[in-house]
Amino acid sequence: MDILITHGPMLVMIAAVVGFFMAWGIGANDVANAMGTSVGSKALTIKQAIIIAMIFEFAGAYLAGGEVTSTIRKGIIDPEYFTDIPHLLVYGMISALLAAATWLLIASALGWPVSTTHSIVGAIIGFAAIGVSVDTVAWGKVGGIVGSWIVTPLLSGFIAFLIFNSAQKLIFDTDHPLRQAKRWVPMYMFMAGFVLSLVTIKKGLKHIGLEIGATEGYIYAVAVALLVAIVGKVFIARLKFDETGDKSSHYVNVEKVFAVLMIITACCMAFAHGSNDVANAIGPLAAVVSIVGNEGEIVKKAALAWWILPLGGLGIVAGLAIFGHRVIATIGKGITHLTPSRGFAAELAAACTVVIASGTGLPISTTQTLVGAVLGVGMARGIAAINLGVVRNIVVSWVITLPVGAGLSIVFFWILSSSLA
Repeated sequence: MDILITHGPMLVMIAAVVGFFMAWGIGANDVANAMGTSVGSKALTIKQAIIIAMIFEFAGAYLAGGEVTSTIRKGIIDPEYFTDIPHLLVYGMISALLAAATWLLIASALGWPVSTTHSIVGAIIGFAAIGVSVDTVAWGKVGGIVGSWIVTPLLSGFIAFLIFNSAQKLIFDTDHPLRQAKRWVPMYMFMAGFVLSLVTIKKGLKHIGLEIGATEGYIYAVAVALLVAIVGKVFIARLKFDETGDKSSHYVNVEKVFAVLMIITACCMAFAHGSNDVANAIGPLAAVVSIVGNEGEIVKKAALAWWILPLGGLGIVAGLAIFGHRVIATIGKGITHLTPSRGFAAELAAACTVVIASGTGLPISTTQTLVGAVLGVGMARGIAAINLGVVRNIVVSWVITLPVGAGLSIVFFWILSSSLA
């Protein structure tokens, strides 16, 4: 306890720096992969994607990132073990942030899209299990996370496969693709409006004190979806296309319509992602600030100091702007060739998976969700359409994320503990 009183301000300062570093890693890796489909399909240039993501990610993180956050992410460790040794929890959270951020920096440099959630969870498991006691870790929840490596990409890939195939059959494989697009695209707009409204309601609005019930949430989502579909139908009806042109010119015009849809889905996903995943950086930071401020008392939920959310939001924006292009290239171009219609199918499938996971409590990674969706779109065109070498590297990076995060966290925990002992 004396350590916290003596070194408290310094520990908070260190936690703030590594918290910013972690948010930077989230921007460089997680946000980048969310925008990769838009860039790969050429719906947006890389510069436009980064500007849009910066605006909506920061808005999500700052406006809907929450006044209160869980101090222990995902309930992965039992804080009661630290009641008499709160300083070790402070060291551990700083070590976990530094470990996860370091791994995200390495992965981003290599262009590997990895899970920021799994990075921080692995790091927390490492310091808690080895630095304190194996009993501190809720191993059942760890098993659920490992299971999600298989379930999440399969689910999003299957949904993307269905969405892309439906667009292929209803629009692209017909004699009049442009006419069919005007007929069916409003339906896809309704789906996108419905799913993205649910994502925003479930992942964003709850953080700003708007607790909307399940039934109300679905009613609002349907209302928004109908509005989006009506506006979309009016917009498409006003577009002037030459219907006398050959089929290839029709395809180009249909893809232009899907490009508009992609930009909307990308904005919504960026807002929802910012509101949800900023907690991977600010949760452990809030824990340190709370424990030091309460002189060693550990609480399950911590009120955020005024400066924590802007710090997280700025970190995400900086990481995306400076280093995000590498992962964007992997998702957008490395796995399979994307067009706006394929990219839209992948983004909508990822959003559907997020909604399903929120309703069932399935622990998911937005990274694995989107990669699985891109793979699903690629599989709809046959295995030859997929770059298996890139996919192999991505899968390997997923498998080693937990152990690497844990290993780095243990090393940093021992260094910090011995230097402040």
